Amino acid sequence: EVLTMEEQSVDEEQLWAILEGPLKEACEKFAQSRAREGENLKKDLIAKLDGMLELVGQIEERAPKIIAEYREKLEGKVKELLEDTQIDEGRIASEIVIFADKICTDEEVVRLRSHVEHMKATLQSDDSGIGRKLDFIAQEMNREANTILSKANDLETSNIGIELKTEIEKVREQIQNIE
Repeated sequence: EVLTMEEQSVDEEQLWAILEGPLKEACEKFAQSRAREGENLKKDLIAKLDGMLELVGQIEERAPKIIAEYREKLEGKVKELLEDTQIDEGRIASEIVIFADKICTDEEVVRLRSHVEHMKATLQSDDSGIGRKLDFIAQEMNREANTILSKANDLETSNIGIELKTEIEKVREQIQNIE
C-alpha cells in the first residue's frame, strides 16, 4: 500500500476564480498574436501580388518585341533562301499574323491581372474563412501562368513565366496558413 487514492472534494468555483484571470489573459494574447501574424501575412501576400503584376507587365511589354524579332528572323531566312528573288511581303505578313495569333497571351494576361486584383480585394475584406477562396484563386492564377508558358516562344518570356509560377507557388504556400 505504497500509494493510496482518495477522492478529495474540489471547490470548482474557487478553482475557477484562480484560473479565470490567467486563462482569459492567455486567450487574449493568443488572439492578438494571431491578428498580428495575419496582418503580416496579408502585407507579405500583397507585396508578392504586386510583384506578380510587375512580371505580368514585363510579359505584356515583351510580346510586341517577340513578333518584331520573329519578322526579322523570317525575312532573313526567306532572303537567304530566295537570294535575288522578290520577297512576297503579303506572304510574310500572313505568316507573322499566324505566329502572333499562336503566341498571343492577351487573354491570359488579362485574366491573370483580374485574379491578382481579386485576391488583393479578398485579402483586404473582413471576411473570415477566406483561405479556401484564396487557394482557388491561386489555382486559377497558376492555370493562366501555365498557359502563358506553353505559348511562350521566347526565352525571356519563358524565364518571366517561370518566375511568375514561382511567386504563385509562394503565395499558395502562404495561403495554407490562412483560415
